[in-house]
Amino acid sequence: SGQPDAAALTCDGRTLSYGELNRRANQLAAYLTSVGVKTGDRVAVCLQPSFDLVVALLGILKAGGAYLPIDTGYPVDRIAFTLGDAAVQAVVTRSSQLGLVAGSTAPIILLDRDADRLGSLADGNPAMSVPLESPCYVIYTSGSTGRPKGVQVTHATVMRLFTATERWFSFGTSDVWTLFHSAAFDFSVWELWGALLYGGRLVIV
Repeated sequence: SGQPDAAALTCDGRTLSYGELNRRANQLAAYLTSVGVKTGDRVAVCLQPSFDLVVALLGILKAGGAYLPIDTGYPVDRIAFTLGDAAVQAVVTRSSQLGLVAGSTAPIILLDRDADRLGSLADGNPAMSVPLESPCYVIYTSGSTGRPKGVQVTHATVMRLFTATERWFSFGTSDVWTLFHSAAFDFSVWELWGALLYGGRLVIV
């Protein structure tokens, strides 16, 4: 957003500005880079709907990675399978969700425990150019017909979703969207980036 003081997120009666969202996401991106995340790497996110969730998704993208959302309501065995199958480079979560991902062999970043370290990192935009054909996110199917399968979607595909529909919806800074669906369900992509790509406000339900 060209207006850093504009409201980016609202959750539980609190508001986070675009400037603060960007700053926190940049610091997480710097942390992820320090633990080896590179362009195209998959980074799991196991967080409840919150400011932290959006900071994590944006921070992963800023580091060049692809986010793999893990619903905190999933069974532990499904989560373990997903983390192993996706060969994640890192996991972003909080102490309250650590038990869900404790079996991961990848570095685990706890946004609450590691807050001081995160807060000490550079908060400027990373000098990173991510190719449009790089993966943006990976979402796993329900697995109702067997084991869950990861579906990888590129930045180009996400951008096409919005450029193809701009003339219908006239997206803009006055829009207010709700993040109602789980980040592990692909309709959340429409909700999240429909707001944030155009400087609107996202209400986290």
